[in-house]
Amino acid sequence: MTTNTTHNESGTELKRVLGPKLLLLFIVGDILGAGVYAVTGEMAAGVGGIVWLPFLVAFVVATITALSYLELVTKYPQAAGAALYAHKAFGVHFITFIVAFAVVCSGITSASTASATLAGFFTDGLVINGWIDSAPGDATITAIAMGFMVLLAAINLRGVGESVKFNVVLTLVEVAALAIVIGVGFYAIVNGKGDLDRVTVFEDANDKGLFLAVTAATSIAFFAMVGFEDAVNMVEEVEEPQKIFPRTMLTGLGIAVILYMLVAVSVVAVLTSDQIAKINEEEGRALLSVVSVGAPDFPIDKLFPFLAVFAVANTALINMLMASRLIYGMARQNVLPRGLGAVLPGRRTPWAAIVFTTIMAMGLIFYVRQEPDSDIVVNLANVTSLLLLCVFAVVNVACVVLRGKRHDHVKKFFTSPGPLPYVGAVLCLFLAGPWVDRDALIYKIAGVLMLIGVALWLVTIVTNRMTGTGGGDFEGVAEEKV
Repeated sequence: MTTNTTHNESGTELKRVLGPKLLLLFIVGDILGAGVYAVTGEMAAGVGGIVWLPFLVAFVVATITALSYLELVTKYPQAAGAALYAHKAFGVHFITFIVAFAVVCSGITSASTASATLAGFFTDGLVINGWIDSAPGDATITAIAMGFMVLLAAINLRGVGESVKFNVVLTLVEVAALAIVIGVGFYAIVNGKGDLDRVTVFEDANDKGLFLAVTAATSIAFFAMVGFEDAVNMVEEVEEPQKIFPRTMLTGLGIAVILYMLVAVSVVAVLTSDQIAKINEEEGRALLSVVSVGAPDFPIDKLFPFLAVFAVANTALINMLMASRLIYGMARQNVLPRGLGAVLPGRRTPWAAIVFTTIMAMGLIFYVRQEPDSDIVVNLANVTSLLLLCVFAVVNVACVVLRGKRHDHVKKFFTSPGPLPYVGAVLCLFLAGPWVDRDALIYKIAGVLMLIGVALWLVTIVTNRMTGTGGGDFEGVAEEKV
């Protein structure tokens, strides 16, 4: 791979179309989405009125990791992300593969979470508007979630040209939906229907104590803060990335956490502890309840579920596109079975990778739903957070390892302050540990997903040696002099 990162392998310069404003909208739109809709109620049930605090702590951890990403992406401005940094830092192909496959699985679990959340909002909208008499059962919700995954696969197979302008529209819709929640929350407070004093009240529902309760909630909240790392794959299309990327990514994270904290304040100010507990017991949507309770005289609640569906669907689509393309790319690199790199004639879309990732997503939804008393959204969100926390720990360590190295063609780049990469690695590993009261099912699902990847990798290695094809050397992220 050429060391001149403004060119692709054929030497043709990529078109740099993203300035600071469009890049900011891309980052904000990528972070906002299913996360805050899916986990806010669960977090509020665990810590009470201080639900904004786990969002703030998750933001701090995400920002520290983002600083490591910024050091690496401005030093190596290539669209390969965590796998590239791991490969350059350690030079071990298996580690590179594990990091890449973990990112794939995080996309699949995130899309599965979004699909289950979408199914809930969609049926809520039907009930609120009187189009059906009552909320359907778990089997129907699961069927809708799986049906949506099939729809995503069909869209993916057809080929989705996601322009920056389309992303801008989706981002504005996402922001508008959250603005409605915030507006209704503060409207209720001003009109005496909400209690702002609740935002300082810690309610220890599970008798964990303040530290462990906030830590557990933070590990869930982290799901809502991810997405910023996807922006590194846009670096080759960003104008002056060394100059623009750092401040734009940090600004995007800041905007997201402010919106999330205001949403959290709205939830606990409008809804009582008993209402939040009932919502979670019935696997309801806390943000929709804020709109319904806080502004009963306005028909906002009839529109809100479908705005939420639109925002959540965008999250699912982006993640499935990412996951299928990564599977396709690894198959083309001979580190996964070559059959997964098959392309649909005419459409030129990676049909085998799309089918593979869709089957994995549907299997996840079905498996989690079979567990007794399982909250499918929270469990899948937790799996996503666990996988990405492990990936982020590797990125922080890679930042430390690569500190003494310099890219031949990049003389100036952002540097994460002092020991922050060390701090980021420790914090990510801490939040990934079992002491945060993460259910054993989460580790089981994550472990099975990674074992599937390792099994496919081993089969590929054996097949490559038997047929004499490829070496599985990740040619696209090959070592260069640094």
